[in-house]
Parts: sequence; structure tokens; C-alpha cells
Amino acid sequence: MVRLVSIGMSYRRGVQFQQLQYFVAVAETRHFTRAADLVHVAQPSLSQQIKALERELGADLFLRARGNITLTDAGEALLPLARRILADADTARHEVQELAQLRSGRVRLGATPSLCTGLLPDVLRAFHDRYPGIRLLIEEGGSHDLVRELARGALDLALVVLPLPTPSPALTTVELLHEDLVVVSSPEAPAPGGGGSRRTVRVADLEGERLVMFRHGYDLRELTVAACRAEGFEPDFAVEGGEMDAVLGFVRAGLGVAVVPRMVAARSGPGLRVTPLARPGLERTIALAHRSDVAPPRAARELQRMLLER
Repeated sequence: MVRLVSIGMSYRRGVQFQQLQYFVAVAETRHFTRAADLVHVAQPSLSQQIKALERELGADLFLRARGNITLTDAGEALLPLARRILADADTARHEVQELAQLRSGRVRLGATPSLCTGLLPDVLRAFHDRYPGIRLLIEEGGSHDLVRELARGALDLALVVLPLPTPSPALTTVELLHEDLVVVSSPEAPAPGGGGSRRTVRVADLEGERLVMFRHGYDLRELTVAACRAEGFEPDFAVEGGEMDAVLGFVRAGLGVAVVPRMVAARSGPGLRVTPLARPGLERTIALAHRSDVAPPRAARELQRMLLER
């Protein structure tokens, strides 16, 4: 903690923005020559600036052994701070460069894969129709990964599943919607839970069913497994490790059944039987998250408004 405070004080006194760029380049490439190429500067100039940064901070940032560059403890402490400063500066630059009436700019939006499939297409189409000059940069990932990317300034907004795996006061979340989960299966296979004319299926009826399961890190995986265990059984996986499109494809092929969001099932097209879960069923809460200490850029605020008003 003392070292972090010291670094922050030194930055306010005399650390140059360019020096932080050079430091991050070396930290990521672990090579001074490659880092110099990356930031388009001569290698001697980069080395001089790194040494000047170390003098300003009063600590070595790199251990320099022949053919091997590693971070010192001070370098490890500085790296996340430097990345965040650079990311914030990049966001500020894009904010300032936006033209009147949102004719240009960008939005960096993170979302879980199921939300990219179910919720986002219609909202992003409406946003693009209204603001065709705004670039939309979408990153798919689990809520844990998206929270980390938000914290380091790599995203403006993120659609995440609550509760967050690691709640943080540094993030502001606003509940967006509650979504039911349903069971999808191949029409060629017996209906889940014993078939017949039943219009719903209970979680307990999934015992003995072969499940097509998402990869580790998927919110839907954890939710489904927890629901099965709450009913007193371990789920039986026919195949696991897929992304959303792969899971739906495996279900269509008759490999097993899967638990997916209702919006995903509604957009999945032909070739799937959709069976609701009997009450109380399963649902998940979707929230819109952004950093608490930095307001999202103007274009991101407009997308945020459209998502909240959908």
C-alpha cells in the first residue's frame, strides 16, 4: 500500500504520460527493442525514458538479465495503475473528439455470449440506425472477465449477470431485466422429463437427462449446476465446453438437452423444442455496469439510455 501511494504521488509530481506508455510496452513485450518498435521510438530513447521513470519513482521497475526482462515488485505494482491511466486518457481523447450530435465516436460494450445472441441485436440495430457514425466494439465474455475489463478501463459499459462473482464498490450496476430460463431439446428426441403431453418440465425432471453444458466461466453453467444440486442430483453431461452457438447446434443434433435463456431460444430458429420450466423455475437478473469513478463517454451514455428504455 505504501508503494502504491508513493507511485501515485510521484506521478502527480513529474511522471510523464509518455514514460508510462513506454513502461507498459516493455512490460507487455518483455523486450526493449520490440517495445520501441511498438511505440515507434528509437530503442535508446525508450531506455532513457524508462531510466528517468525509475529515477522519478525511486525504484527499479525491471530486472534486466541477459535475454530476460522481468518486472520487479515495484513494476508489478505500477503496471495496473499505468494501464488504467492510459485507458482513461484514451477514453478522454475519444470523448473530446466526438463531433456534435454523436456523428462520430465509439462505444466499447461487453456482454455475455447469451446476451449477444438474445438481447443485443435489436438494440444495437436501433442504435446504429440512429447513430451510424458511432463504432460499436463488442467484447464477449463471462461476467467475471467483463468486470475485470471494466475496472481496468478497457470497456465503457458491460451487460453482466447478477450477483457479480466479485462485487466491487468501484462499479455501478443498474438492473435491466429478469429473464426466465427454458429447456431446449431436439424435436427428434423424447421430450425432456419423460415426454408425453406435458407443457412444462421441472428441474428435478432433468435427473437422468444428458445435458449439453457450457464451458467453465459461463454464468449459465454455474446456475444450471447449482439448480440441479439443489434438487439433490449431479447433472449428467453428454458434452461440455461449448459456446452458445455450439451448445444449440449439439442440442439440434440430438446429443442432449440444455438450459438457456428464453430470449436465446426465441431467436434460435427452427430445429429446437422449447419447454418452459415449471414454477418457480429458474431466472437470472441482467444488469448494466460501468465504472463509478468515471462517467461513460457520451455515445456510451446514449446506448445506456436506449438499453434502459427498451
